[in-house]
Amino acid sequence: MKKDKKVKNQVEEPVVLDIPEDEIWTYQIEGLAAPHINKPYKFFTLKKIIFTITIIIAVSLSVYFSIRTVQKETFEYESASQGTYQLSNFSNTGYITELDIDYVTEVIYDQDNKNPETNFELVKDETKKITEVRQYALNGDGVVKVINIGKDVEKIDGKSFYSCWALERIEVDEENPYYCDIDGVLYNKNKTVLINYPCNHDNYLREKYGYETEPYREEADEKYVKEIQTYVVPSTVKELGELCFSYVNLRNIYLPEGLEAIGSLAVFKLHEPKDQYSNIASLDNIYSYKTEKTVKNTVFTSEEKLGEVYLSLPEGLKIIDSDAFSYNQALTYMYIPESVTFIGHHAFWDTVYKEDGELKGVAQINVALSEEEFEEKVEQGDQWKPQYDYLLFKKSIDTVCSSERKAK
Repeated sequence: MKKDKKVKNQVEEPVVLDIPEDEIWTYQIEGLAAPHINKPYKFFTLKKIIFTITIIIAVSLSVYFSIRTVQKETFEYESASQGTYQLSNFSNTGYITELDIDYVTEVIYDQDNKNPETNFELVKDETKKITEVRQYALNGDGVVKVINIGKDVEKIDGKSFYSCWALERIEVDEENPYYCDIDGVLYNKNKTVLINYPCNHDNYLREKYGYETEPYREEADEKYVKEIQTYVVPSTVKELGELCFSYVNLRNIYLPEGLEAIGSLAVFKLHEPKDQYSNIASLDNIYSYKTEKTVKNTVFTSEEKLGEVYLSLPEGLKIIDSDAFSYNQALTYMYIPESVTFIGHHAFWDTVYKEDGELKGVAQINVALSEEEFEEKVEQGDQWKPQYDYLLFKKSIDTVCSSERKAK
């Protein structure tokens, strides 16, 4: 049988239903379910109850798991070696200003006390020793002012106390064979590695020396700068640990000749807090000193007591790691001695800027080696030199090779 061909663009006749006016809401088309206008569904009430209960359960579970996600335990620990523990995370209740890191601790709340400042106590289990502190364990804490390191702690990651904005002092039990502190600044036991200069250490120093207010840069006198904003790294130190001076308020740092390595982000973005909305760059100078004596006192008194003092990085330095001096626009001079063999990526990033068309900050980097020797002997990371806006592009500052160190 031959099929009829469909005519192209044929317009089909519209279907017109002849529905009586009084049946407009109840009329049933053949093959379709009857309309439910003004008619109850079968088991409608039961279905409505089941639907409502389902929604309530779903919302409750969502809220429960959201709260569980946001609210962490104050102390979180992981197993370490030989039955000891690692502090892996600390989430402040909001009112813990002094923290002991020695034994596994639990927060016990007094349900009858509604004052969040006093309604808890910290209970230690002295059968469970802490021997390690994990990286970022206190990351971003803005409440703790004092950390006490117990005698059994043998491993503290350099990033353990990263950006603890209120931290003034880290004090170490004298019996600890691995670590020590010098007036609240953390070192390894033999003082060859500077591990952490607390972010808010200058506040502790102001209280110690009797300053009632914090003068800003334009108001600070010579005595204040010497006592609060100058730090002498002991002559025994061979390494500035990663992040050790990051975000602190210092204007002058004295480094010993004999220092071999400056860790990643070790002198990163030093600043003077003016108010909660702005920061003023604070690191003006890096000095180095050469002495035959052992320098233990970290408080600056005079350059005469340090021996020979000269500008910028010390002779004998080998490693300048990534981002070591980034975001220090108050610096104006940088000299790289011939002993340096490694410069990490972005080591001096954003230490230069333009003002009224003139380069300010570290406008050039002076290098002891010749250009050929520098390229051959020194491993250089990406964009280790600072850059500035030049027309529509970014341009790196000049490297002046075969330079002599600038006189003080």
